[in-house]
Amino acid sequence: MAFGPTVRRRRLGAELRRLREASSLKLEEAADQLGLAPSTLSRIETGKAPTKTAYLTSMLAMYGVDDPAARQVLVDMARDGHRKGWWSVYDAVLPSGFDIYVGLEAEASGLRSYETVVHGLLQTTDYATAMLRELGPKETADQIARAVDLRMQRQLRLDQDPPLELWLILDEAAIRRNVGGSAVMRPQLEHLLRASQRSNVILQILGFEAGVHAGLVGPFSILEFPERGDSDVVYTDSVGGIIYLEKDRDVRACAEAFDRMRASALSPAASVELIQKVLGELT
Repeated sequence: MAFGPTVRRRRLGAELRRLREASSLKLEEAADQLGLAPSTLSRIETGKAPTKTAYLTSMLAMYGVDDPAARQVLVDMARDGHRKGWWSVYDAVLPSGFDIYVGLEAEASGLRSYETVVHGLLQTTDYATAMLRELGPKETADQIARAVDLRMQRQLRLDQDPPLELWLILDEAAIRRNVGGSAVMRPQLEHLLRASQRSNVILQILGFEAGVHAGLVGPFSILEFPERGDSDVVYTDSVGGIIYLEKDRDVRACAEAFDRMRASALSPAASVELIQKVLGELT
């Protein structure tokens, strides 16, 4: 698959961080020599911001990268990192920082996620509209429609070649919470049943009877990438804002939590049966 700007920025940032550390420079020291705020350099090294040519040239000189071929590779990565992703046309309705997630999701090969509502990749248009109206009461009808369209465009990733491999654990509350009334929930639950039959989707329901579980701290997603050099990323969102975790120990802790949760959740077959039961109870 072709790699977009988000992965390119992450790769460049990781290489620049490696070069800085090989030069025995702390982030604050390198930022000071470059005339940058440490937070700006940190965003470059974590791939959350593109690298300006002038900054890249200064960094390569500071880190002693003299080989023309090596320099060209990094320059090309920086140029690719400035390209606009397809989601840029939705900038006006993208929450702050969410463009990074959309870019990562678009380029991921696998996604493991725990949610307390239906995941955006499996939402129907009406369900997404009802959710976004409640979460953004000050948004206009046009803004909500654009945000819903973005969500539908993201779902195309499940149909691409190769498709995104999705392992989704839904809290039982997600299928019982009556979002938008029966007219919205019935098609949504039917959509989940169809999605569960896809070869690239594993859907499990974490039932109320499971009791205390690792996901009680909140929803989270683990994004995996096809290249071994592109490390996994954990994404989590709350009223406090979006957080991305990339340190090995943090990602490993979330992966272990997900493993415990999928062991406690209903099997995919039993999950389908529960969704069918809840569907039958709708009036």
